[in-house]
This record gives sequence, structure tokens and C-alpha cells, in this order.
Amino acid sequence: MNRKLIFVSLLAIAISISALGCLDSESPDSSTSSASVSGKWIESQANGDSVSIPASSVEQYTNVHFKVNTGNGEVAVMAYKLGDEVLVRSNVCPPCGSIGFTLKDDILVCDACATVFDAATGDGIQGGCVAYPKESIPYTISEGSIVMNLDDVVTAHQKTVEVY
Repeated sequence: MNRKLIFVSLLAIAISISALGCLDSESPDSSTSSASVSGKWIESQANGDSVSIPASSVEQYTNVHFKVNTGNGEVAVMAYKLGDEVLVRSNVCPPCGSIGFTLKDDILVCDACATVFDAATGDGIQGGCVAYPKESIPYTISEGSIVMNLDDVVTAHQKTVEVY
């Protein structure tokens, strides 16, 4: 009887240690990692040579994607909150044909090919499409909206689809 009790106790300890080891190997720094934020598609508003989105949408969703009609077709744009700053960039990964990026900490991850970009600069870090940095789009805040010039949106898109 004592042998069975000792065996069961040792088995339980071994299983517990093994389980703890698996947890540690799956997420070594899970206490410091944050959640990924997928892009939420929203509608943009065009008014002459300007395009706008509600600033509240970035506050609410952290990472938003929207399309802009340029007259020569639609282009995809993203706006996301990084710390206390809002950044607006072209939202395309030309080699893999993707439109859409997930924000993870200070990294943008392509939803199709998983190439990673620095969210602060738009520069490629690792992956197949690093030669296509995500160009920044200047904007202003007016009456609760993020307002971009249509020409700036087109220029950022054109620079993003060119090989760096």
C-alpha cells in the first residue's frame, strides 16, 4: 500500500512539474506581452480634396482600416494608436497582395504573410515583404475628425507599393 501511495505521489509531482514546464515554454514572457489588435474596418468621408475619419474610432478600436476613393480606384489606409500618438499609414503589402495589419505592441504584422513592420516608423523588420515600408500620411485633427489631404494619401500609397 505504501509503495502505491509513494508511486502516485511521485507521479502527481512529475505531472505538475511537466505542466509548469510546458506553460513556461509556450509563453516565456506572458506577463509582459499584450494582446494583438486586429484592424476594425470603418467608413471614411470624402469632402473635396480631403478625407476624414472620426478620431473617436481610433480611440475606441485602437487600430482601424478604411478605404479611400482616389478617382483612380480605392486605396487602403490604416490609423492606429501607438502610446499617446495616432499614426496614419498606407495599408497594403504589395508582394503578398494583402490589405490589413494587426497591431501587436509596437509592431505591425501583415495579416496575410506575417511580415513585421515597426509601427512607429513603418519600416520592415522581418519577413518576405520588408522592402515595402508603410508610408506615413500627415493629418490634422478638426472637429473630432482625423483629416488627410487626398494627394497625401495617394503619395503614401504610391511610395508603399514601390520597392524600397
